[in-house]
This record gives sequence, C-alpha cells and structure tokens, in this order.
Amino acid sequence: MARKGLPTLIRLAKFEVDEKRRALTILQTREDSLLAAMAAAQEEMAREQQVAAADPEAAGFLFGAYAAAWLARRANMERSLAALRKEIEKARDELAEAFRRQKTYEITQANRERRAREEADRKEQATLDEIGLNLYRRRDREDG
Repeated sequence: MARKGLPTLIRLAKFEVDEKRRALTILQTREDSLLAAMAAAQEEMAREQQVAAADPEAAGFLFGAYAAAWLARRANMERSLAALRKEIEKARDELAEAFRRQKTYEITQANRERRAREEADRKEQATLDEIGLNLYRRRDREDG
C-alpha cells in the first residue's frame, strides 16, 4: 500500500504545483494589464493637460472635472493594484508550499528506491559470495 501510495501523492503534488503556477500566472497577467491601464491613463492625462494648456478658457471648467475624475480613477487603480499584489504574494507562498511538499514526496521516494537497490545489491552480493565459497570448497575437496 505504502509503495503504491507515494507515487500517487507525487502525481497529485505535481498537479497541485501546476495548478498553483497557473493561478499565479493569471494573477501576474492581471497585474500587467492593470499596470498597462495605469500607464495609458497617465498618458491620457498628459494629453488632456496639453490640450487644456493650449486653450485654457475653453477647457477651464471641463478639465477640472476631468482631473478630479482621473484622480479618483487612479486612486481606485492603485487600490486594486495593492490588493492584487497581496493576492500574488499569497499565491507565491502557496506555490512554494506546494513545491516543498512535492519535493518532500520525491525525496522520500528516491530514498525508498535507493534503499531497495542497496538491499537487492546486498542480497546479490551474498548470493555471489555463497557461490564463490561453494566453488572454493569444491575445488579444495577435489585438490585435497
């Protein structure tokens, strides 16, 4: 049972690590998208400032309302980014823990296999020693 269980645990652990990696990748993609949206919003604000500076009379009241809305939007994006980065950090920790468990199972399996090989080698050597000893005794009787 135990010998069959460990390979199953290893497969499950690998699957879990793959799932955690996918989840982390999705979060990092969301972070990249949010950063790109923030950069685009910053560029849009710079263009609006140039337009407002070119014709201050026409843009005066409108730019003020736009700037206030833009600041609120930017603050919302920054809050979203901070929350997303916390999620990413949590996902990284979960991935590290899943990977640690996987490695523990793999090392245990490798140790079991090594011990089994050593035991088989020991038994084979004992058999070869017995054969050699029997050949020596037979030759000793035939010569003696």
